[in-house]
Amino acid sequence: YYDRAGALRDMVQNHLTQLLALTAMEVPATFTADAVRNEKVKVLQSIEPPRPEDVVFGQYERGSIEGEEVPGYREEPGVEPSSSTETFVALRLHIANWRWQGVPFYLCTGKRLPQSVSQIIITFRRPPVAFFRTWCGAAPPSNVLVITLQPDEGFDLFFEAKRPGQPLQLEPGNLRFRYREAFPERLPEAYETLLMDIMEGDQTLFVRADEVEASWRLYSSLLRNPPPLHFYPAGTWGPPAAEALLQQGLLSPVGNSVARG
Repeated sequence: YYDRAGALRDMVQNHLTQLLALTAMEVPATFTADAVRNEKVKVLQSIEPPRPEDVVFGQYERGSIEGEEVPGYREEPGVEPSSSTETFVALRLHIANWRWQGVPFYLCTGKRLPQSVSQIIITFRRPPVAFFRTWCGAAPPSNVLVITLQPDEGFDLFFEAKRPGQPLQLEPGNLRFRYREAFPERLPEAYETLLMDIMEGDQTLFVRADEVEASWRLYSSLLRNPPPLHFYPAGTWGPPAAEALLQQGLLSPVGNSVARG
């Protein structure tokens, strides 16, 4: 299946684009299926298809993960030796609406990376005037909210805090929350919730036909004319071209993107 699909179809078009829609949508009037999905559709229909310079496709080569040698993708069983299937995608999207005009959204997913992690990372705008300076005289970095979906659900809020005493000095701080620490009893698996929703007839977490159409619209040109492949060793965070793209948004590819799978 994967060699015929690739990372764009397998992860970006559905999973990561849904995370983007949930992150960027307006608050629905009610927590009902139609209200939630209406807001997601509005976002998806406002996203501009990515330009060629906003997309990086990659494919992993032979490398090592946690000290174990792993084959390259073209050496995997059942994969053609000349396969051009992408195992890594990094791209930048823009939403043409009032709230998000000028704000870039980065999506990134890949196979054979150093670790499996799914996160939504939101970097807040810096204020126009910095009242406080760090110890080296520079303006404080942006606050960052990291929502971790797996493997350890929770969130971290990173910010600058004033060090007690004099002189006035700011240092990095963070607030941390983990579901398994707050609720030590067994947490339901993701599919348990979906199966229960099916039995109860609740469609809130399921996509609607117009959502699917709006999502495919974004990537149809990439499927027809895919960009060139950039190769990366297994066990790394992707090709250098992807790191350069993400760094334009002040993001590191090491577990950092607005939506990562």
